[in-house]
Amino acid sequence: MNYLLTATCSRGLEDLVAQEIRINGGTDLEIQHGAVSFNGNLACGYRCCLWTRFTSRILLRLKTFPASSPEELYEHVRSFAWDEHLTPGHSMAVDCVVNNSTINHSHYAALKVKDGVVDFFRDTTGLRPSVETHNPDFKLHLYISRNQAILSFDLAGASLHKRGYRTHGGEAPLKETLAAAIVASSGVHADMDVDSIILDPMCGSGTLLIESALILADRAPGLERRHLGFQKWLHHNEETWQKLIDEAIEREEADLNRPWPELIGYDADGRMVSAAIKNIENADFSDRIHIEKRQLARLVPCPYEQPGLLITNPPYGERLSELAEVKHLYQFLGSAMATYRDWKMAVFANNPDILDGLGHKKINQFRFFNGPIACQLRLLAIQEPQEPHHLTLTDLDVDSDFSNRLRKNFKGLQKWRKRENIHCYRLYDRDLPEFNVAIDVYGNMVHIQEYAPPKIIEEELARLRRRLILDEIKNLFNLKRSQVFVKTRKKQKGKQQYEKNKSKGKLIQVREGACRLLVNLSDYLDTGLFLDHRPVRTMIGTLAAGKRFLNLFCYTGSATIHAAIGGATSTTSVDTSTTYLEWTRKNLANNGFETTTHTTIKSDCLTWMREATAKFDLIFMDPPTFSNTKSKWKTFDIQHDHGQIITAGMKLLAPGGLLLFSTNYRKFKLDQAISDRHDVSDISQKTIPPDFKRNKKIHHCFEIRNR
Repeated sequence: MNYLLTATCSRGLEDLVAQEIRINGGTDLEIQHGAVSFNGNLACGYRCCLWTRFTSRILLRLKTFPASSPEELYEHVRSFAWDEHLTPGHSMAVDCVVNNSTINHSHYAALKVKDGVVDFFRDTTGLRPSVETHNPDFKLHLYISRNQAILSFDLAGASLHKRGYRTHGGEAPLKETLAAAIVASSGVHADMDVDSIILDPMCGSGTLLIESALILADRAPGLERRHLGFQKWLHHNEETWQKLIDEAIEREEADLNRPWPELIGYDADGRMVSAAIKNIENADFSDRIHIEKRQLARLVPCPYEQPGLLITNPPYGERLSELAEVKHLYQFLGSAMATYRDWKMAVFANNPDILDGLGHKKINQFRFFNGPIACQLRLLAIQEPQEPHHLTLTDLDVDSDFSNRLRKNFKGLQKWRKRENIHCYRLYDRDLPEFNVAIDVYGNMVHIQEYAPPKIIEEELARLRRRLILDEIKNLFNLKRSQVFVKTRKKQKGKQQYEKNKSKGKLIQVREGACRLLVNLSDYLDTGLFLDHRPVRTMIGTLAAGKRFLNLFCYTGSATIHAAIGGATSTTSVDTSTTYLEWTRKNLANNGFETTTHTTIKSDCLTWMREATAKFDLIFMDPPTFSNTKSKWKTFDIQHDHGQIITAGMKLLAPGGLLLFSTNYRKFKLDQAISDRHDVSDISQKTIPPDFKRNKKIHHCFEIRNR
């Protein structure tokens, strides 16, 4: 006997579901939005419940009828021959979906169906079936659209995405059916090259990897389900069902010892790693899937010799405040994968613009829905990594004192830059009195800070000199105007020191050692990266391995990035500025670090230190020289107030720990009381790099330890 069946699914999976139905014996398929209707016998329906990977429910149609009113609905249900399908001793439940109909309340419609079934049995037998919402013996599904009702029996009972293995999940885990669609569309199949790798670097509770394993094992997804709705149906054929079960077991056992691709999963959150391991144990794949706690940042460089497939479902950044951070996380993922030659990527996300940040060559894409969220699965072929851009001199014979000095400085720093792999540096700093500017290089871009001329210099003369500086820099290095940024640096008062320029630029990525740091060359007087502190940050990176790192007055978090890449077990970054903390989080994401072990705290640093109880092995403290925006102080002056902030910081230092204190106040003198209580070493000259040697007081830096 053939039945009219409907397979429901998430939107976008209809074609995959149709392929499964044909394989399982379905005929006369009709594809709709979120559903595929077909004809099939009992074995076909059973096989779909057992083998479908992408379908949510298999509905067996019982009756179609008009339902323009609750009374009409009730009468049609009550007149149906329910005793051919269940007995009064069975428990039941009703699901309902209504669409564009007179009956517009799904719960009320479900109640009328329940009443109709109950009244049928009460009238014919004097008994009534019970209602059980959790694991009922018999589950009905009612769909009403334009006053036409379809009443069906849910063959599986519970949704088929519930495979039985996932007892631990994250905040918003992918449904198993959608995860299976993602991995299958990404190219996972039973005959994959056994020498390849399947990697999920943000695996969460492990669903993508487990669904990959189910495909590779040729295991029926429904095999471990303890209860299926048809098992207490009066038309159930146990012999047919048991035969299909035996066939499924034989298929899996036939491939039991067959070699597979290597399945690997990472996650930065230890709780998710524990959840994934438990789910993998439940699915009996512990010997097939390797899971470990690891930040996305550790993808660089590629540790694998064989080709592979990266499949992942990164964070979406649904809140606006998270979107920019997630964007940089995706950009890092794309950059990191550039070293994975002969690999392919499959990334599932809800924002095509963010997916564009991955780069690489697009092979294919699929549109799926994760619940109500429209998402895209993008398949990419890995392309060769691009080398960072550097500034280069032209062969133009420019004969001026200013150009000659720039050329001399550039060549003088060349060996050092190449040896130390320096991308950002100071090229010129008021070397000639008549050219009162500081010039910094960021990759292949130039940042010019013009110091405000004295009042005796006419504005027209200053403008002409500014034009000359700009033209000669462009000619000397063959730059476009968009590669040169000019600002005027003058003494700031009050909140002016934190204000933007009127232009609206974007964050640009530059390199500092292994770090990818974000700078803003157009909007702020300071770019987000203090170049003279480069050696201090490098030192932090070398000292941070295995340490708990605290970055006070963290600014844009560049020191935090060095500590994280250097192997810090955790980092904490504290600042009063929301802008700087957002910048820090973007820098973390841009280097593949998530905030589970790298936290940012918005607080007045002194107040926070006085209230904190945690201990840190390495502390970096680089306060502003002067500020009047502190919530607890009317003003902050580094010379007057540094003693109390150092004292507060030393109380947070673990035994054997180190506090690095730095300041750009050129007349700074360390309070003698600090030296009397602690072991202090002045390392200022060791931390001034060659591009700042012209000014040996550009900053002061001290190592401070508890005695």
